[in-house]
Amino acid sequence: MTTEQLIPAKLNKIEKAKAEKPGLAVKAELAHFAEIGWEAVDKTDLEMRLKWLGIFFRPVTPGKFMLRLRIPNGCLNSQQLRVLAEIIQRYDEDGSADITTRQNLQLRGIRLEDTPTILQTLEQVGLTSLQSGMDNVRNLTGSPVAGIDPDELIDTRELLQKIQDMITAHNQGNEELSNLPRKFNIAIEGARDNSIHAEINDLAFIPAFKNDILGFNVLIGGYLSAQRCAESVAMDVWVPADDTVVALSHAILKVYSDNGLAAGLRESRAKARLMWLVDTWGMEKFRAAVETCLGQSLERAAPTDEITEDKKDHLGVHAQKQAGLNYVGLHVPMGRFDAEQMFELARLAAVYGNGELRLTVEQNVILTHIPTENLEPLLAEPLLQTFQIAPSPLSRSVISCTGARYCNFALIETKQRAWQLAQELDAELALSQRVRIHWTGCPNSCGQPQAGDIGLIGSKTRQDGQTVEAANIYTGGKVGKGACLGSLQEKNVPMTDLKDHLRQILIDQFGAVPK
Repeated sequence: MTTEQLIPAKLNKIEKAKAEKPGLAVKAELAHFAEIGWEAVDKTDLEMRLKWLGIFFRPVTPGKFMLRLRIPNGCLNSQQLRVLAEIIQRYDEDGSADITTRQNLQLRGIRLEDTPTILQTLEQVGLTSLQSGMDNVRNLTGSPVAGIDPDELIDTRELLQKIQDMITAHNQGNEELSNLPRKFNIAIEGARDNSIHAEINDLAFIPAFKNDILGFNVLIGGYLSAQRCAESVAMDVWVPADDTVVALSHAILKVYSDNGLAAGLRESRAKARLMWLVDTWGMEKFRAAVETCLGQSLERAAPTDEITEDKKDHLGVHAQKQAGLNYVGLHVPMGRFDAEQMFELARLAAVYGNGELRLTVEQNVILTHIPTENLEPLLAEPLLQTFQIAPSPLSRSVISCTGARYCNFALIETKQRAWQLAQELDAELALSQRVRIHWTGCPNSCGQPQAGDIGLIGSKTRQDGQTVEAANIYTGGKVGKGACLGSLQEKNVPMTDLKDHLRQILIDQFGAVPK
């Protein structure tokens, strides 16, 4: 019997390709690919399977690949950042790095022939890009000030590292968890402000007390996509803040993966995220299957959780729980920096702190363990004129996906336009509050527009007989306590008219006053 005869006919084309050859199989072939050059690589290997190694072919920049890392909880050190800067400096004169909305880094301008050396270099400093794309668990998010926040409840770093080790088999590649029906997002919150955006994760743990024991309530099924946006729902489960979190994560992933075919998730990519399985089965059947896989019953959720504060962005100077030490949140415009800026950030972290840096879901950077006596000279450093600690309200909170410059799915250019409009509106309007404007270039929602106070999704429309770039405008998204997704307010607003529409929304809904 041939391989094709063994593959169920109802599988979508991606599932058929995975059945013919697993994504992780290209790990053993990477050196060969580097030798023959990207133009000679099999199309499916090039455009799909290489993503299991975190290597992304980009049609808009042929020959220059994107490399997506895995940085659980957004924790880096200065040595690692210097190595990443060296990679984009050495292998591409136009290279850059983007902080993502999952506390991660993506390097741009990478050549395929250099990837074997690059991956070896990453491994030497404790970094990996393994299983960071396609049907795998994406970067694991947690509070960016875990372990240093005076008000935190649980330090999430060790748990997130254990989950990553489970997912990737300690960065060797885990076949068991590398063939999910679709991508999967996991987050653990250890503070009270929902820094992880729990409502848009497939699996989220949020702090909750039960019988005076601190643990987590469990939420499942949240995601944003072109076809559907779903807020996570309560699984009615509470777990202690120990390795049970890791075991439950494994069980949920196994149930999702092992039942994807029978539940129809592997027939349609549009209906393959975890929420579709929960919808098909119902919560009680899903919970029972997870208990069977886990080998034990699960406790019912605590009646209340500890998400009691509004979302923080951690910019500025803040005292740590460690006496005499501080963390300093720096705003990185649109989350993008070049090699020179990365080298400088690494230097600042090493000279003024203990060499540690944190990435945030707002696409910013935090320097930690800064002695109070080092604050004044740190704040006088030239880089902090660009990476400010207190930018103006709109510039402070604007977030964007990659956009059309690097992504072939994007219908519009986002980062440069988002930054320009935020600066212009900041100059024209006085605001008494932060307003989070999220941009995304297409309906795939990588910029999480439905989570913003204002969200913009790139589109096309007709204007004066011509097809022009436009945006759908969403409002009403909220993070932190009482988090919810925004809803569509205006559709297909031409870019030439967008600033006027945003100005009016800011005046009408957020109390902005013309200067």
